Amino acid sequence: MKIIKENQTGAFISRLKKRASNSVREDDIQKTVRKIIIDVQKQGDRAVRIYTEKFDSLKLKTFAVSKKELEASAKHAGNKFLKSLKNAAGRIKTFHERQKENSWQFSEGGITVGQIIRPLERVGVYVPGGKAAYPSTVLMNVIPAQVAGVKEIAMCVPTPGGKINPYVASAVKLLGVKEVYRIGGAQAVAALAYGTETIKKVDKIVGPGNIFVAAAKKIVFGDVGIDMIAGPSEILIIADKTANPVFIVSDLLSQAEHDEIASSVLITDSVALAEKVLCELPKQLKKLKRQDIARKSLRKYGAIIITKDLVSAVELANRIAPEHLEIMTRKPSGLLPNIRNAGAVFLGQWTPEPLGDYAAGPNHTLPTGGTARFSSPLGVYDFIKRTSLINASKEGFAKLAGTVETMADVEGLEAHGNTVRVRNEHF
Repeated sequence: MKIIKENQTGAFISRLKKRASNSVREDDIQKTVRKIIIDVQKQGDRAVRIYTEKFDSLKLKTFAVSKKELEASAKHAGNKFLKSLKNAAGRIKTFHERQKENSWQFSEGGITVGQIIRPLERVGVYVPGGKAAYPSTVLMNVIPAQVAGVKEIAMCVPTPGGKINPYVASAVKLLGVKEVYRIGGAQAVAALAYGTETIKKVDKIVGPGNIFVAAAKKIVFGDVGIDMIAGPSEILIIADKTANPVFIVSDLLSQAEHDEIASSVLITDSVALAEKVLCELPKQLKKLKRQDIARKSLRKYGAIIITKDLVSAVELANRIAPEHLEIMTRKPSGLLPNIRNAGAVFLGQWTPEPLGDYAAGPNHTLPTGGTARFSSPLGVYDFIKRTSLINASKEGFAKLAGTVETMADVEGLEAHGNTVRVRNEHF
C-alpha cells in the first residue's frame, strides 16, 4: 500500500475502474460463456449436466435440492448461527418493507393517469457456493423479492460434492424458498434465463458470482433482466486526524481479503494519520489467514491519498464512486450532504462496513467499479414493474386532441394524427 498525493490520483483511479470491466470483457471468457449459453439453449438439461460435471466434478442425479435435504443439512448449522441469522433477517426485512411502492392515480380535466405497481412473477437468485458459503447472499436477494410480492423464486447454488452447505440451507429454510437447484456457473445463469426441461425460465436474475457468472449475466441481459454486474469489492475511507488507525486498517483489510483485485483506499488530510496506518497495517496483516490475497490486493489496488482538506477528499471520493464509503472524521454527518456517489455510506468509527454486509438492514448488493454514479443498491424496487395508466373521457380527449394532432404532424406521423381526426369526426 502506498501514499499518493492528491494531484497524482488520475492513473490510480483509472486503474481502479478498469479492473472489473476488463476482466468481464476478456475474449476467452466471453467465448467460453457464449458457448455454454448456446449449448444450454439447445440441449437444456443435458448441457447443464455436462458442464456441471466438467466444472464442478459433480454428476447430477437430480437438479433440485429437496425439502428433506435442506432440513437435514440445516440441522448442522448450530443454534448460535440460527439466532444470528434470524436477527439479521428481521432487520433486513424491516428495512426493505419501507421501500414498498403503491399504485396511484389522479384525475384532471377529464383525463385520469396513474402508475400501476406489480411484482415480477418469477425471479432467479444465484448464490455462490464453490469456495465458501454465503447465507447472507440468500437473505439479501430473497427478502426484497418476497417483500415486493414475487410469487416464484428459483435459486441456483453450486454444491461441491453434491451437498448443500448447512448455513445456506438454514437461510433457505428460514425464508421458505421452495425451488432450489444444485447448479452453478454460466450454465445456471443460462438455465434460469432460457429454461430447460427441469427449470422454468425466469423474468430476472439477481445475485453475485465469479467472472463466468458475471459474463453470463451480461450476455443474457435483454432476454431477462439482471440486477447488476457485480465487480470486485471496494472500500474507501475518508478520515481526519481524529480517526483511529487500528479501526481504519481493520476496515481496509475487510475488503482486501476478498480477492486480489479488491480495492481498499484511505483518503485523509492528515499525514500523521497516514503514517500511523502504514505502521499498523503489517501488524494486522500478518494475523490474517488470507494475508497473501490481501497483500496482492493492497499492492496493486490499495492506496493512501493525501489531500489538502476534507472538501478535496469528498470530491475525490465522488470521482471514485466507491461501493462502500466509510467516513471517520470529527463530524462525519457534516460531510454527508456533499457525498453524491457511493453504494453505501457508513458514518462514524463504530460503523464498520461488515455491519452492512450482514445485519444492519440495508442491502449489501451494491454498485461497484464507479457505477454508483448511476446505480443503486439492490432493493424492493428491483423486483417490481411500473405500468403507466391513461383513461380519457370524451371531454378529456377533446382537450388534448389539438395538441396530439399538432405534435403528430410535426413529427410526420400521419397515422398518429389520424387517430384523433377520426374521433373528431364522430364527436
